Amino acid sequence: MKELAPHDRPREKLERHGVRALGDNELLALVLASGARGRNVLALAADLLAGRGIQGMAALSLRDLTRHPGIGRARAAQVLAALELGRRTLTTLGAERVRLATPQQLASWLIPQYGAARVEQFGIVMLDTRHRLIRATILSVGSLDATVVHPREVFREAAGESASAIVLFHNHPSGDPTPSPDDLALTQRLVRAGDVMGIRVVDHLVLAPQQYYSLLEAGRLPR
Repeated sequence: MKELAPHDRPREKLERHGVRALGDNELLALVLASGARGRNVLALAADLLAGRGIQGMAALSLRDLTRHPGIGRARAAQVLAALELGRRTLTTLGAERVRLATPQQLASWLIPQYGAARVEQFGIVMLDTRHRLIRATILSVGSLDATVVHPREVFREAAGESASAIVLFHNHPSGDPTPSPDDLALTQRLVRAGDVMGIRVVDHLVLAPQQYYSLLEAGRLPR
């Protein structure tokens, strides 16, 4: 980072003001460590973030990153490792039995892990009687409809963990979390099955990289 003026160097800014004072491009610049031919490290970081933001970075693969000018395999691996560390910081909260009692709390926990997936994934979050996290799992990958996700598989997982309640979730790779008619039909089917099984479906969250749609918040969760 010697090509940058001292007051522009992220490391010095971190030392003066703390890590929270750094912008996304400055944090990424610290991971990259140096620039590329004709581009200083801050410009290289800004190029990587352009059009996708830090959330969109989570969807990139090693191959995607190495296609970018100035990013080789070693740098791409550094970026992916940093993103994975951030993800694991959130997922290890499960060991502390984090309480996920609101759609906002659920979205904050789910989006970093599943919101930016390139293919549609359907899963469930299993909760105890106090809405503390037991475990989350993916049950289906691919286009979502009522024929792909069977109640038997959903509630077998939940019953095996002695869950009192579950939250359904899936992502929309398009970036628009608005539920489709198939999403609503599947939710209705699984809510009815949960009533029979004695395991309540408390919400269905549709995820995108930076936003979510909660059927509970929208008043569209079947009763």
